[in-house]
Amino acid sequence: MNPHDTIAIDELEKPYFVWFEENWRHDDILHSHQKGQLVYVESGFQYITMDGKIYLLPQNHAAWIPPGVIHKTNSHSEKIKLMIMFANVEQDSAFHREISVFSVPPVLKEMIRYAEKWSKLTSTDPDEILFLKALFNELPQFVEHSLKLHIGLPEDKRLSDAVGYIHNHYQEDIRMEDLSDISLLSLRTIERIFKKETGTTLSKYQQVLRIIKSLELLSSGDLTISEIAYAVGYKSVQAFTRSFQSVMKFRPTDFIKTIK
Repeated sequence: MNPHDTIAIDELEKPYFVWFEENWRHDDILHSHQKGQLVYVESGFQYITMDGKIYLLPQNHAAWIPPGVIHKTNSHSEKIKLMIMFANVEQDSAFHREISVFSVPPVLKEMIRYAEKWSKLTSTDPDEILFLKALFNELPQFVEHSLKLHIGLPEDKRLSDAVGYIHNHYQEDIRMEDLSDISLLSLRTIERIFKKETGTTLSKYQQVLRIIKSLELLSSGDLTISEIAYAVGYKSVQAFTRSFQSVMKFRPTDFIKTIK
């Protein structure tokens, strides 16, 4: 169900609005809001494109989307429980001006769950305003470590086929020569454009993509760490763990603890 079909968020006069829905789908077209937005995934996972980059929002994680940031959803797990909270915020805070994806600590989780009682309430409730004002004022204090993990989306259309190939074959060994053939560009041209558009090398781009996919699989809980390592293209658990830790700065086992 899409809330924007029934409720014009930016036309609401109240400073806060809560929307909870099981198997809820956010807008899958690019849009923005005048209000800031907190998206919490209680179970499942959600990919979100924000400001031209794709972010993974795993289970028990939240994304802060500042006012005016263009965003949309991409793919998500078959079953997902989302809590969406909109808020008028003071943008003199550095936190409220920046995109952030973070693990939700127990206290914040309970506060979000408590706010479910006001889901879809369009009238003004003084208790709701008081509670949510406290939540959003304290939100920066709850964020210990923001996941700085995302994949850039190249704007140069000449890279469309090449990037699509990487996303479909990230488990395989991919060479820049392969992308040159796919995009019908010279090796020198594809190397230059790829670095300019993504800000990184092919190997680093593929590494980050593999780690993002592994986070998705870790969130589902259906596979062991060993099975995930091979599923995303690593030849050993040790190689996967080293790569994961170099990108995330913590181990796969540490991540599993954050989603429980």
